[in-house]
Amino acid sequence: MPGVSADDGGQVALRRRHDDDVPAHEAAPAAHVDLAVDAHLALGDELAGLGAGLREVRELEELAEADLVVGDGHARGVGGRVAHAPILPHERGSVPPVPPSARRCPRRWTPGGRPGPRHYARDVIQRIDLRGRTLSRRELTDALPRAEVRVEDAAERVAPIIAQVREHGADALRDLAERFDGVRPEHLRVPASALAGALEGLDPDVRSGLEEAIRRVRAVHAAQRPVEHTVELADGARVRQRWIPVRRVGLYVPGGLAVYPSTVVMNAVAAQEAGVGELVVTSPPQRENDGLPHPTVLAACALLGVDEVYAVGGAQAVAMLAYGARGSEPQDGDVLCEPVDVVTGPGNVYVAAAKRLVRGVVGIDAEAGPTEIAVLADDTADPDHVAADLVSQAEHDPMAAAVLVTPSTALADAVDARVAVRAGATKHAERVGEALEGSQSAVVLVDDLEQGLEVVDAYGAEHLEIQTADAAALADRVRSAGAIFVGPYAPVSLGDYMAGSNHVLPTGGAAHSSSGLGVHSFVRAVHVVEYSRDALAELADRIVAVADAEDLPAHGEAVRARFGTTATTEGERA
Repeated sequence: MPGVSADDGGQVALRRRHDDDVPAHEAAPAAHVDLAVDAHLALGDELAGLGAGLREVRELEELAEADLVVGDGHARGVGGRVAHAPILPHERGSVPPVPPSARRCPRRWTPGGRPGPRHYARDVIQRIDLRGRTLSRRELTDALPRAEVRVEDAAERVAPIIAQVREHGADALRDLAERFDGVRPEHLRVPASALAGALEGLDPDVRSGLEEAIRRVRAVHAAQRPVEHTVELADGARVRQRWIPVRRVGLYVPGGLAVYPSTVVMNAVAAQEAGVGELVVTSPPQRENDGLPHPTVLAACALLGVDEVYAVGGAQAVAMLAYGARGSEPQDGDVLCEPVDVVTGPGNVYVAAAKRLVRGVVGIDAEAGPTEIAVLADDTADPDHVAADLVSQAEHDPMAAAVLVTPSTALADAVDARVAVRAGATKHAERVGEALEGSQSAVVLVDDLEQGLEVVDAYGAEHLEIQTADAAALADRVRSAGAIFVGPYAPVSLGDYMAGSNHVLPTGGAAHSSSGLGVHSFVRAVHVVEYSRDALAELADRIVAVADAEDLPAHGEAVRARFGTTATTEGERA
């Protein structure tokens, strides 16, 4: 995966150890802790520890490379604040400085050279106080935190990539994989043997979990199938509505900062229950898997019977799905991939930009952005539950948004304390810290739950949790959310995997007008109109009158022609 080179990783590590990255009151002690906590540490051991730290930084940067460029995860922030767009390789010398307001406590390095837990202040998340304020909907929306995702900026960078794939096919896909993913795949289409091998090697517990997720998601989505109906308007006047699945869909599965077999489940099951005949999955090539997608992603495809899988990531994957791609190597065949009708699935800002550029050529589900969670809670909520849920979504990527809306300052304080503990102890502490400290995350104080409901409706969260005394009643009043999780035992993590609901949801406020992925995403409503001669004759004069009023006389004449009274025939008779 592309992004920063090993040398860049070293520079990142050195920047993290620089006094400028440390608050002034911690600069001196941090320097001692970072480099030599143990005064008796031998120089060789210290250098070895530093080397181990540098190697870890390099590994982390390499794992995130696809997300920094046109890969498959989510766009990353700079210095704990959201960047307009990730940095491309040729721009690495122009990284903006970290503003003082965005500087965080440095990660502590132990004498063995491994990082210790991050230390967070209790007010790691900013506060927005809306108490006593009466705001218009526009003012309220402007006051709320939101990740800044500049899809239009990314689109300028993505357009040449789409053109390259459209013109050069598989050759371009291999070149782009080498550039952005750090590997040149031999097989762009995953061989059947690799799918079978991935399933055979899947951990039994993971397989059991995926099978249960498939069962639950399938049950929920089977119930979404729309029912055809017929309306009889008069004798001989009938309109039927058919629901027709699209022929072929492309399902994008990210693979940057995490592995997402669950996204395979959410996309594929919904398409299958809609009756789609051809499913295509594409996911980024992994250097560690010989240029194929992650084995767990491949295993999920095999479990679902999806056998057309490609090792292609980022914007180039969207281009391939939209326009198809001809082969360049014998194993590709003359045509590597045929175009699809609809492209679905989450991705970074470049994937969203690519979807925007091909919309109209193909259908898309949405321009999904960074994940987000909002929690509406009162003083009956367990602060540790709330903190755990905020941290769980911040784990996705540094641009993830975590928002708590509450009328209780006591709860807010308790959640702050628990977030500081959990964020510092979790595996992906750096990523979580960037998300929680980013401008897109906040604790929002309100006068009461009525105002809180107004706030979460204005926010339109991808995931909305309601942890209040009367959660179910409040949930029924929510008008804008991708999915709503009610009560203390319905965390977003449940929906991410096994609730049965779909986790591909609208972000960035798109929940005001869009739905999450479902059967409806893959079917089209088509009206079938059937009228007899007598039924049309009954309406003929009124159709002509309206057509003439719109100055479209030929419309009326098309009706009159069926009864031998068109203006043309009258002229001929004269």
